[in-house]
Amino acid sequence: MKPTTLLKAAAFAAFALGATAAGAQTYSFDAPAAGSLAGVIPQTLAQYTAKDGVTLQVVTDQTLARSLINLAAGKLDMAVVVPTGLESLRNAAEPYKDLGDNGKAMAANVRSLFGIPGGTYHAIVWADSGIDTWADAKGKRVFIGPAGGAANDIFIGLAQIAGGIEVDKDFEPVRAPWAASSQSFQDGQFDVLIASAAIGQKSLMELSLQRPIRLLGVDPAIADSDGYRAYLKNLSLMKAVIPAGTYPGQVNSDQDVITAQTVLMIGVTKDFSEEDAYKITRAYWANLDDMKAGNALLKPIDASDPFAGLNAPLHPGAIRYYEEAGIAVPADLKP
Repeated sequence: MKPTTLLKAAAFAAFALGATAAGAQTYSFDAPAAGSLAGVIPQTLAQYTAKDGVTLQVVTDQTLARSLINLAAGKLDMAVVVPTGLESLRNAAEPYKDLGDNGKAMAANVRSLFGIPGGTYHAIVWADSGIDTWADAKGKRVFIGPAGGAANDIFIGLAQIAGGIEVDKDFEPVRAPWAASSQSFQDGQFDVLIASAAIGQKSLMELSLQRPIRLLGVDPAIADSDGYRAYLKNLSLMKAVIPAGTYPGQVNSDQDVITAQTVLMIGVTKDFSEEDAYKITRAYWANLDDMKAGNALLKPIDASDPFAGLNAPLHPGAIRYYEEAGIAVPADLKP
């Protein structure tokens, strides 16, 4: 039986037999922007865990770099965790360089439950800009995310692997807050906007209707190369495809656009309740199809690899769930 089938079958049976707890446990849970894919998933999941006696108090619009510190310090129960951020904490690298050995010790307090997709990278230019491919962005100004953010390396790498253009040498990087990026693009402050968003997100739909846009993609030959696979692996990304016809104002909407997608994980502390970690993991997999049916943003979620992107040991409660579901847990994810 395929892993996805096992997950669904075991999850359904376990969830159906699980009795609702008499007294619900409440856990604090930090998530990113409310309208983002990684913000919608925790909010939707909370509706199902509540039926099993686990209340998730989801707080959205949080800065995930700060949430990770609070989680690792035991000041927060759960958070959406960026794998590269956890790796930086372990290695005392930016933005956690000042924590030194304390950061390394804190990182050891983090456990994972399952991976979730983050934003899909949309490289957007105006249709009349003369930029038809990544290579055409040479000599242009490219938005690469907030200063010091994980997106900087991702976007710089995407430009290099897809267009052969190097930061500072071939294009000028523009570092600015996410919230101002779309308006700044519309005001002409840079030529290429790279947005991290769910496929079909409303804000991008509206942008494409204001003025025709073009999406820059990765050539299929490059996307199948060892270099692109190494790029994805090194930055905890997954290959993604923006389907043809997604955006009404996209001039090249007759073709699929190959790009990359962030992989995130649901993190808890190592002292988190084993029983509740089990229930939360079970609730996600048991109800994933229902969640996807209820929100179009969740439809692209691929359940074929529940461990994609995870770089924190699994919590024992999550391991219990996967073993009951007949899913082999990788040795490097066991505490």
